[in-house]
Amino acid sequence: MRQNNIFRGVGVALVTPFQSNGNVDFDALDKLVDTHINGGTDFLCVLGTTAETPCLALEEKRQIIQFVVKKVNKRMPLLLGCGGNNTAEVVRFLKEEQLEGIDGVLIVAPYYNKPSQEGLYQHFSAVAASTSLPVVLYNVPGRTGVNIEAETTLRIARDHENVVAIKEASGKISQIEQIILNAPEGFEVLSGDDGITFELLELGAVGVISVIGNAYPTAFAEMVHDCRQGKATEALEVHRRFVPWYKLMTVDGNPAGIKALLSLQGKINNVLRLPLVPVSDATMENMKKTYAEF
Repeated sequence: MRQNNIFRGVGVALVTPFQSNGNVDFDALDKLVDTHINGGTDFLCVLGTTAETPCLALEEKRQIIQFVVKKVNKRMPLLLGCGGNNTAEVVRFLKEEQLEGIDGVLIVAPYYNKPSQEGLYQHFSAVAASTSLPVVLYNVPGRTGVNIEAETTLRIARDHENVVAIKEASGKISQIEQIILNAPEGFEVLSGDDGITFELLELGAVGVISVIGNAYPTAFAEMVHDCRQGKATEALEVHRRFVPWYKLMTVDGNPAGIKALLSLQGKINNVLRLPLVPVSDATMENMKKTYAEF
């Protein structure tokens, strides 16, 4: 029997704030988590792409996991990003690391080595078999170089009952709709792209793992919750208010955009780790104007 998917509504892909010297800023992280506990966020995604995870040392990752687990204290579900392009290492991590307090894992498609669809199936099968935690697949071909095709997603979902959802960031609406229409019972779709979340919710997705929700958790949650409750007119109105932000979040890359916005809000320093750099001066000026008008 398939595990219940508890990752619905608004999940926020939590940023990793840094001090001016480049160390993890746990004081800022503490306050960020508070905004989600007290706002409209339904669950947190820890150590995803937006967290600059490739630039974090293993010990830093462990510290962040322990910190967030303790801070949240079971007040909302926690989804942990722990995918990779070395199947054996992902399996080792899931079997050996301390994951108490984590409610599920987000597993991105292997990147750079570009496996075939059969390779993708075998990778996710090995990962799913290595853990009792709910597994959320993550399809983001713009970053990984490979697309998990709809039939591969459905095959994985049919064969592994702890695979409960997919975060779809392919932008391929017809592919995503095919998954929604043919999913086995209990397997669900989450949007991985803020800009098309409204459309995907209308098609039957059950939520989003959001970037802009870092800065506006309550307002973005209003849009998602209204849409899920059948209040499409109200949801569309909020969605259109966010339209200027969707492009600004990605024009100079993620998480450069969201970190710039959070710095404008006074929540974090505008500090990233190389090879990522802050947004350009031109983008920052556009963000300041949008921020003042929002």
